Amino acid sequence: MANQQFGKVYFIGAGPGDPGLLTIKAARILSKAEVVITDRLVSEEIIKEYVNPNAIIIPVGKQGRSNASTPQYKINDLIVEFASTYSSVVRLKGGDVAFYSNVLDELIAVNENKIPYEIIPGITAASGASAATGVPLTGRGLATGIRILTYYQDTAIADDAWKQLASFEDTLVFYMTGNALSQLVNKLLQHGADATIPFLVIEQATTPQQFVYDFTLENFEKADKPEAFISPSIVVMGKVTALYKQFKWQENSAERKHYFKPLKDNPELISLINHIQETHVSRA
Repeated sequence: MANQQFGKVYFIGAGPGDPGLLTIKAARILSKAEVVITDRLVSEEIIKEYVNPNAIIIPVGKQGRSNASTPQYKINDLIVEFASTYSSVVRLKGGDVAFYSNVLDELIAVNENKIPYEIIPGITAASGASAATGVPLTGRGLATGIRILTYYQDTAIADDAWKQLASFEDTLVFYMTGNALSQLVNKLLQHGADATIPFLVIEQATTPQQFVYDFTLENFEKADKPEAFISPSIVVMGKVTALYKQFKWQENSAERKHYFKPLKDNPELISLINHIQETHVSRA
């Protein structure tokens, strides 16, 4: 592809779910895009309302422990292949592109192929959950900073970092951690955390199906909670979360159901991607 001419790739954050939280710039680019390669955690309403109706839509969902997840290398290939044929390609991601979105892998792919690109930020899940629950992530006497982390296995955080996290001088925000929450709570308690520290688990923040659970470190194990939290869920831990009951401005959804379609309900995803590749894309 030494002499290949490429179109431009736009990496766009779609926000945490509420289609009204999409940026004006993102909406403008989506309205003209020829191809949109979209994550599972992008509202269907965004696709219907803002995307060029003539655009090719390629769903490349990812979901923990789902065999239907699209491998990252294939997403990279799709971006490069479509950019070789179309002048405006959007890689649409839930939340913001800079937070746990694998954008680095995709930037490497476009950079190696000398494909022009632009990055348009979106509202990340931490900001969305903060606003949707009425809980500021910092506050005088409560938290001087924010740590944005993920905890999905025992080695995800170095041992020497746990004691500092357990001090809760900062608000801790954990992405993709709902299924490892028991281990996380135990780790913090083992490293000296105050057992009365409160925390929230927010399912599908900013969507009509938002549901908030209110715990403390000491009562989590015995508390009434679901067998599994609905994805996406974000965990906000620290003194600021004690403000939730005082400042929440909306109630939980009347029923717990998926706002974003689980990949297990979409088994045709891989064959659809293969069909689109064969039909619409040719390598140079």
